[in-house]
Amino acid sequence: MHDRATGVHRPLEATLLWLEPAAPTTGEPQIIVAVDHCILDAQELRSIRQSIQNTTNVGYDNILVAMSHTHGAGWMSRTRSNLPGGELLGPYLDDLAAKMADLAREAQSRVAPATIIYGLGRCNLAAHRDFFDEERSRYVCGFNPTGRADDTLLLARISDPVGTHLSTIVNYACHPTTLAWDNTLISPDWVGAMREVIEQTEGGLCLFLQGASGDLGPREGFVGDTAIADRNGRQVGYAAISTLATLPPPGTEYRYAGSVVSGTEIGTWKHEPLTDNTQRHSNQWHWEQLVVDLPYRHDLPTLEQTTSEQEQWLAEEALARAANDEFRVRDCRAQVEQRTRQLTRLKNLVPGRSYPLTLRLGILGYAIWVFVPGELYQIFQIALRERFADHPVIVTTLTNDWQPGYIPPANTYGYNIYQEVIAATSPGCLEALIETISRRLKHLLNPTNTRQES
Repeated sequence: MHDRATGVHRPLEATLLWLEPAAPTTGEPQIIVAVDHCILDAQELRSIRQSIQNTTNVGYDNILVAMSHTHGAGWMSRTRSNLPGGELLGPYLDDLAAKMADLAREAQSRVAPATIIYGLGRCNLAAHRDFFDEERSRYVCGFNPTGRADDTLLLARISDPVGTHLSTIVNYACHPTTLAWDNTLISPDWVGAMREVIEQTEGGLCLFLQGASGDLGPREGFVGDTAIADRNGRQVGYAAISTLATLPPPGTEYRYAGSVVSGTEIGTWKHEPLTDNTQRHSNQWHWEQLVVDLPYRHDLPTLEQTTSEQEQWLAEEALARAANDEFRVRDCRAQVEQRTRQLTRLKNLVPGRSYPLTLRLGILGYAIWVFVPGELYQIFQIALRERFADHPVIVTTLTNDWQPGYIPPANTYGYNIYQEVIAATSPGCLEALIETISRRLKHLLNPTNTRQES
């Protein structure tokens, strides 16, 4: 029932990571900006990237802006400037682009040698969120205690040459939807407390990258109590710290060192310097852009149909207000908002029969980095990590655009599940995307074998 925030739970933050290869001749710098927003309009993301490019001279395609996807940030869109408080949106968004350029300039001035070490942890905050309501005989968006939930917590610790901890990257898939309609405070949701725990314990900055969380959300969510959001965040933060404690010193690997006769014959292991071959692989550097055409669904709603439905619900809201029926007003406002968002999605889709999804692939040493726009189901990251099990695989969604929105797996279509209902792409697109990326990564990691097989 409210349009503007009443205060701030925790400040929204942006964290910028500047990456460049150890040998400048092997590639160009890459900039990753992690921003505490749910979504930003395409024009705002372009403005941020262009502002950074103008300041640093880094190529536009090499600048990645990833949303944490916190729903507690509000929808910061100039199209909502007519709403109460909307006069603040334009100046805020202009300032945001300028601040990101300042952040990039500062990072550029502080570039220094560093090592990235990856660790695999587990955290069960994320839960499946497609729940079948038996009473209403339909799916709702909420905690499903029997659904599969990927608990992978992928971490990267960045250290300087003497081992000083500089920063932590957290890659985890879980919608920041602890807070919902009863909350009136601006909030990074659980991501804020997670960062606080890690930064206070480990030092340095914490950069969060949202994984494939289309069907994942907090076990306890959609509430108004910010204490629950902080509790959820601490759960992820402490799980991350537990994993960080297991990581080896930079520049080493854990190798078998032989047996020692004691109460029994004991096999010993030691942290030894990397071999020359391992060191060479650790310095691999390759980034590229990949475009995958995803067909639109045949029953995609039209602008005319959605506008007509919006007008009908606006009329219903007016009648409810006249009757002082607050509960009916709430429901009508929600329906109007759903059509408003649908109109925004439809107006921003690329014309034609398919959506050209532009993604970014990176090979950093032994690790694979994948950045995609939109919201993808967990099976996307599960499949890639299974296919490339010998490599850390960082999967980041909501990068450089929200469009084309949700990309669910084919077997979820036809059940009236929220994510599928509003999806713009047809069944099978997620599977095709997994296959296309997998084939490209396979070639990049072992081009000789790929040529022989083909």
